[in-house]
Amino acid sequence: MDGTLAIIGTGRIGEALLRGLLSAGSVTPDQVICTAQREERCDELARDHAVKATTDNRAAVEAADIVFLALKPQVLLDVIAPAAGAFRTDQTVISVAAGTTTAAIQDAIPGEVPVVRVMTNTPVQVDEAMSVICAGTHATEQDLALAEDLMAHVGQVIRLPESHLDAVTALSGSGPAYLFLLAEAIIDAGILLGLPRDVASRLIVQTMVGSAKMLRDTGSHPVELREMVTSPGGTTIAAIRELERSKVRAAFLDAIEAARDRGEELSRRA
Repeated sequence: MDGTLAIIGTGRIGEALLRGLLSAGSVTPDQVICTAQREERCDELARDHAVKATTDNRAAVEAADIVFLALKPQVLLDVIAPAAGAFRTDQTVISVAAGTTTAAIQDAIPGEVPVVRVMTNTPVQVDEAMSVICAGTHATEQDLALAEDLMAHVGQVIRLPESHLDAVTALSGSGPAYLFLLAEAIIDAGILLGLPRDVASRLIVQTMVGSAKMLRDTGSHPVELREMVTSPGGTTIAAIRELERSKVRAAFLDAIEAARDRGEELSRRA
């Protein structure tokens, strides 16, 4: 990457991106300026990554060619407002704030500054994120390609129109929570059956990792892979019958639809 990167709000996602870019050699520490609310956090970022760090968001934006807004949606617009005049049309602004539209960010920044919106998820912390990017009104193919390249260092990336991002938020943005809840429930079931918690945890975590790799690497439909495990009259089909009786599939559909609806509500408020 050429130029200077400012990461505004270097929390978990911002630091994960920073770590991924540095380890890949995509940026060098002297190309990066990070911001945080507290001086102690700035000192920590400078010590751990040898980057410049400051509490002055405006100064970071002024020095940057690429501005990465790694802020929570409820504070993003308030945080960038004092620095709004520092944004330039020759910059690329990339935001990971769920529910905050490119239009809302563009309205908060004077001029036709290119804005790219990213919906990512917490596996960014282990370089296994699923990120979806979309372009604002003023963003070009070059801006999209830049965002795509940055996010590719911490996982997989696809492009979609912004109209799909509330659905993406409900599916992959919130998706880790659904899987963690499922893991928690199955681990508790193992304990109910008499297994020690650490054993049940190890069994299920590795089972989930292996199953996810099968889904990703074989290209098979989930039904095909499920049928490989489901023998006639066996234990798996007995368990699946109970899940279907409990309407687990319908519950997931309802839950993800509710998450989508909430995302649309937050987008309207932004």
